[in-house]
Amino acid sequence: MGLERVAVIGAGAWGTALAQAAAIAGREVVIVGRDPLAIAEINTARTNSAHLGPQLLSPGITASLELPEADIVILAVPAQASRDALTRHAAGLAGRPVVLTAKGLEHGTLKRQSEILAEIVPQTIPFVLSGPSFAADVAAGRPTAVTLAGDDAELTSEVAAALAGPTFRLYAADDRIGAELAGALKNVYALGCGAVEGAGLGASARSAMIARAFAELTRLVVKMGGSAQTLTGLAGLGDLTLSCTSSQSRNYKTGMALGRGESPQGIGLAEGVATAPVAKSLADGLGIDAPLIDAVNLLLGGRATINEIVAGLMSRPLKRED
Repeated sequence: MGLERVAVIGAGAWGTALAQAAAIAGREVVIVGRDPLAIAEINTARTNSAHLGPQLLSPGITASLELPEADIVILAVPAQASRDALTRHAAGLAGRPVVLTAKGLEHGTLKRQSEILAEIVPQTIPFVLSGPSFAADVAAGRPTAVTLAGDDAELTSEVAAALAGPTFRLYAADDRIGAELAGALKNVYALGCGAVEGAGLGASARSAMIARAFAELTRLVVKMGGSAQTLTGLAGLGDLTLSCTSSQSRNYKTGMALGRGESPQGIGLAEGVATAPVAKSLADGLGIDAPLIDAVNLLLGGRATINEIVAGLMSRPLKRED
């Protein structure tokens, strides 16, 4: 299957970074955006300064307001904007491989990104790209490794090979559900870890939270049809660790602000903010004990401070580690 032409829907930082990676891999790339000024800047100056500063983009990248013919389509818009973007471009997506990159669950419907895609354009071939990666690193050509999960092993390997370059490595996998859930839920835990840091509760508390988040995440993913093995790799432990320890993560940064006592209403939205109540609804519906997800929702709702939440977690009945 020829996979030379790549279209990236989304002209933000992540979409532009993935376009850069695909261009470095030798693909012909078109970024599809909605802002005529950003499109013009990419085409003339080879920069997307609003999102990636002065980072120069590959000559192999162009930008357009319309979705062109492509062998691979990458969807790189925020999770809550996926439905609108897929609906807008539905006519041009049928029959194509679509790589989903948003890490979030849809507010209201509780749906994963691939479930939204199947609802709007069921004739597509879905893939999930997830793993420890920041847009600035990918765009600058810093070494990055991620997971690409798909249902057809041979085609997944072909798509991974088409997008892989000297600094962007994709590991093919078959657990779309696990990769998708891990990517969405780690953002919720990153909010909590950031709050622990913002409140000055120490590295020991943050490390304990990451470990317990991994256990909670595993219970949820397995119950929802994903594989525990996925969580030991890049899409699971790799992404969870990065997002829960780095201020480059918007979710961690937002959590730090919450930990300092800033109002949730005054903080810029991160994916985990919208995903947290969805995660709670899913866990409650499945009967899964998810005290950390509950805690993040208390914090976001302004119903408790991080110190009160941690005190409550520390006073839970002792049990054997799972």
